[in-house]
Amino acid sequence: MEPQPEIRSLDHKAYIQYALTLARRSPPKPTNFCVGAIMVDEVGNEIISTGYTLELPGNTHAEQCCLFKYKETTGDLKGNAGQCLVLYTTMEPCNKRASSNQSCVDRILETRSWGAECGVCKVYVGVQEPEKFVDANKGRKRLEDAGVEYVHVPGLEKEILEVATAGHQQ
Repeated sequence: MEPQPEIRSLDHKAYIQYALTLARRSPPKPTNFCVGAIMVDEVGNEIISTGYTLELPGNTHAEQCCLFKYKETTGDLKGNAGQCLVLYTTMEPCNKRASSNQSCVDRILETRSWGAECGVCKVYVGVQEPEKFVDANKGRKRLEDAGVEYVHVPGLEKEILEVATAGHQQ
């Protein structure tokens, strides 16, 4: 993994800003949002995986790339027993895909299959997903119903949406 910035523990805005730098790497397309995602080991305040839209082959989302790369390095998606993984993403994870790919919410919930004490336990987001490609995103409710804490990190919405919609017809 490439060198990453030093970010103070609990500096959620700084993590979202770093995810935004990743989102800028996404190739702009009229059919995708340019999103960045970071997975952090909450206890060690260590970035353990990153991803951005279309980073990997196929119609891949940022969270999907981040989770896939984490699985490639660890062999699974669950983390260690008792390990709380935190996901920072510039945009709310999708609950439904226009393509036949599995949704990012489903992928996040799979990390919790060992129980509430491991896997992704918190998701910090910069903006809600606009209703451009699918109807209202019910991802937040599904995450919260499954015991995943969902937190909006305010302050970067305008910049996030400018990057996310690069390549879209205005």
